[in-house]
Amino acid sequence: MQALFAVVLIAISIVGTTAMSDPRYTVLDWSDLSGWDDDDHQAALRVFNETCPDLDDAEWASLCAVSQENGAAQSFFELFFLPVLIEDGDPALFTGYYEPELRGSRTPNGVYRFPLYRKPPEIVPGQLWRTREEIEQLGLLQNRGLEIAWLDDPVDRFFLHIQGSGRIKLADGTSIRVGYGGRNGHDYRSVGEEMVRRGLYQRHQVSAATIQGWVRRNPEEGRRLLQHNPSYIFFREVSEVPADKGPLGAMNRSITALRSIAVDPEFTPLGAPVWIEKLGKDPLNRLMIAQDTGSAIKGAQRVDVFYGSGYEAGRRAGRTRDPGRMITLLPIAQALSKSTGG
Repeated sequence: MQALFAVVLIAISIVGTTAMSDPRYTVLDWSDLSGWDDDDHQAALRVFNETCPDLDDAEWASLCAVSQENGAAQSFFELFFLPVLIEDGDPALFTGYYEPELRGSRTPNGVYRFPLYRKPPEIVPGQLWRTREEIEQLGLLQNRGLEIAWLDDPVDRFFLHIQGSGRIKLADGTSIRVGYGGRNGHDYRSVGEEMVRRGLYQRHQVSAATIQGWVRRNPEEGRRLLQHNPSYIFFREVSEVPADKGPLGAMNRSITALRSIAVDPEFTPLGAPVWIEKLGKDPLNRLMIAQDTGSAIKGAQRVDVFYGSGYEAGRRAGRTRDPGRMITLLPIAQALSKSTGG
């Protein structure tokens, strides 16, 4: 959902200083993948089949046709792919994102005062428009009929901009889903990093909850802090996705909790299977599918794990900032042609 735009490094952005001029591709053995034999490969194959029909490359299309009728999932991956470690010089970083569930209204009132906007017609993809601060200070979107709904909390709205997608429970008891509809062209700038720079917190103390709490305790300063991020996201109402399905990812298909990830498509093809070995307090060794992107997801070893929808998913996503490694499964011919070491 443009990670969902997500994005969606919530707390602090990674700063890379050692990137290689050219990425390094190393073909591994299946035995090098820690926990490979213990995973539910069939679950991963079902998610792979959600988006593989959209892949244009002829080799990927052939594999997709085979996968639709394959009953032995682990054998399918091992027969037609090779695991490739792609490195660009920066260490691996795993973060998490989720689909928020928020409270809102179709009409504004004293409680619901913070609008979500559709993209204005003057926005041209690839060109810079006004910053978040200018949009809010000058009221550039007000009274133009661009509002989708109004939320009851400005911090929730800010994090919805980072996530890029969410469900809104309306005051009349119904719900709508909103998804990424465009952006103002400015790069994401980390609010968490800015809090560290100002001396408000140390780096290890910053999380989504930290940011939310500080902004709510300091509403005026908090508003200016959030405007430190010049990126501004526009939304669209997503009516084509059933309630029991996940939100749309960058491939315009529903993504799946703990099987879909956001990656940098400069290094990892969208739709590719990816084996992750996430360390930290909540380790995760699992075959995922690269079905999303995000403005903060840059680099060969940069991974954003989709944790699902709602509070618990948000809690898990917000505390995820871990090392590890990701290994991309590439069709055999492509893997061998790219290999630069082993």
